[in-house]
Amino acid sequence: MHPRVIFHIDVNSAFLSWTAVKRVREGLPDIREVPAVVSGDPSDRRSIVTAASIPAKQRGVKTAQPVSMALRMCPELTIVQGDWVWYHECSAGFIAICRTYSPVLQQFSIDECFLDMTWRLSGKDPVETATRLKDEIRDRLGFTVNVGVGPNKLLAKMASDFEKPDKVHTLWEEEIPRKMWPLGVRDLLWVGKKTEQRLLDNGIRTIGDLATVGMGTLTRLVGAKFALQLHDNANGIDTSPVETESQEAKSYSAERTFPEDLTDPKEVDRALFRVAGIVAHRIRKDGFRASCVSMFIKHKDFTVIQKQHQMDGPTDVTALILNEARRMLTEIWDGVTPLRQVGLGVS
Repeated sequence: MHPRVIFHIDVNSAFLSWTAVKRVREGLPDIREVPAVVSGDPSDRRSIVTAASIPAKQRGVKTAQPVSMALRMCPELTIVQGDWVWYHECSAGFIAICRTYSPVLQQFSIDECFLDMTWRLSGKDPVETATRLKDEIRDRLGFTVNVGVGPNKLLAKMASDFEKPDKVHTLWEEEIPRKMWPLGVRDLLWVGKKTEQRLLDNGIRTIGDLATVGMGTLTRLVGAKFALQLHDNANGIDTSPVETESQEAKSYSAERTFPEDLTDPKEVDRALFRVAGIVAHRIRKDGFRASCVSMFIKHKDFTVIQKQHQMDGPTDVTALILNEARRMLTEIWDGVTPLRQVGLGVS
């Protein structure tokens, strides 16, 4: 059997990089080189940071925090308004280049994708090919990407998260003990804050710890299905295919725009319940089940923050979809900043 070779391509600081490219083309300074953020309305200090440059991050600025807080940490901060039309153009550009390397492409989000290179390398060095792809995107489009190379999607994505920017990293099965197992459990794909804390409380601190812990202990902590997934992932096991557009399941979404901006978590939760109910009803009606849940929130300055998560197994149950959305909401909303819109989608 021919060994699989999967690439994961991830744009480095996508929204900031794409904004910087446009500004440089207009003869403006490169915001990647100075403390800078992308947000909604730059004149409104209640806007939310959607991306931050490395110099800004070094001064404590983080995404999803109000611009006013970022300015207190870094008074000389440059604030630039995002441009979603331009972002989609940049996304389409890098996806088009990736597709020339392999037609078996799965877009994972606006700024990342998987390529199945198994039958495209013809004896060529995967790292050399990945480096050529990375350099072509940089030279033609003006922004950088990381490329992770591995035998499956999980390891390729883990590899692309290693040192950034503008790098190629491998994570082959024989490299797992050295490169992956020393990492903290939170670095493993699909491990969120609550799961991390549960694992830490029980002495499971690294991915290596997770790979060797007994299944009985892990099942008691996170449940049988998720325990099996975590154990497999910690050992680098992932058999999921790279799904091209023609193979991808249908997607369903719904959103709710509020007459007045909401700040009450209970009202936001009611809105999330409504859209989850609409989406779940649609997939049940069509006989589908969802394995991936995504959601977004839009602030009063039209800043959008998105999040998506792969579920433990496919479902059409409203409560399970809603609970996943609720969990993601706590990661992207501070519970105070006014919201204009909330949306939820499944695929």
